[in-house]
Amino acid sequence: MTVLIPGSQLWNWRSTAKHQSIAHDISPDEVDWLLQEFAGIDRLFLRLQPDHAIGSKVQIADLDRAWQQRIEERTPIQYLAGIAPWRNFELKVAPGVLIPRPETELLIDFAMAQDSTLKAGQWVDLGTGSGAIAIGLALSLPSAIVHAVDQSESALNIARSNAEMLDVSVQFYQGNWFEPIEHLKHSISGVVSNPPYIPTQTVLELEPEVRLHEPHLALDGGSDGLESIRHLVQTAPDYLISGGVWMVEMMMGQADEIVSLLSAQGSYDRITVHKDLAGIDRFAIAYRK
Repeated sequence: MTVLIPGSQLWNWRSTAKHQSIAHDISPDEVDWLLQEFAGIDRLFLRLQPDHAIGSKVQIADLDRAWQQRIEERTPIQYLAGIAPWRNFELKVAPGVLIPRPETELLIDFAMAQDSTLKAGQWVDLGTGSGAIAIGLALSLPSAIVHAVDQSESALNIARSNAEMLDVSVQFYQGNWFEPIEHLKHSISGVVSNPPYIPTQTVLELEPEVRLHEPHLALDGGSDGLESIRHLVQTAPDYLISGGVWMVEMMMGQADEIVSLLSAQGSYDRITVHKDLAGIDRFAIAYRK
């Protein structure tokens, strides 16, 4: 249902909200994003400041309630809007899934850079959350068969919904890491994951938008942050084909330890570390011998 709000009233609300954002150390751009994604306000309004009534998906009281939740509870704007942009598409998000970050997009670029044989094989996204990586793989590697695993039923429901919305084929499984895909042993061309990698104590010190709202299951990597990555290092060789690629996102400062883990495991070669757009060591890539 569309409701009509006087343009002057909406413009005054926008101006007030932008002043509030600055006072609370929030980007003023979030106000316009909320207007577009939550209220469905045409972006032309944001440029022209019309006086006539503007069509909106919500009442202005609902819009203000959401904005106050952003300010007072530090709820991420993506959860309020229910949408997060990622690569060249948008994903539904909710508090049950991690909000996909721009740096994670590079994992798809690394997958696209593999040779044609690997790109046409079977790929798995472990800990899929919103389905971002799996969907990105399916869209970018049209000849691949993509699998996605998560232990959270609510996350998988969101991921399935995103795959359907974007009309991509992904096979979803509920379970812990490789457990639900044992039938794919020795047949995976690429293992990709953005696993929990933040040390437990550090999770408790994160900004409130993350600490209070995003799922700790997707953040907490154990006492040193490497609990999940150790498991992926040890178990992936049983699933990768010869020459198959292993790719994970990691936290700043973890690169040396992860390279050591991969080397010590003995099944990997061509181990490399790659930086994100901010110049931080963010990804480890290795290949099954």
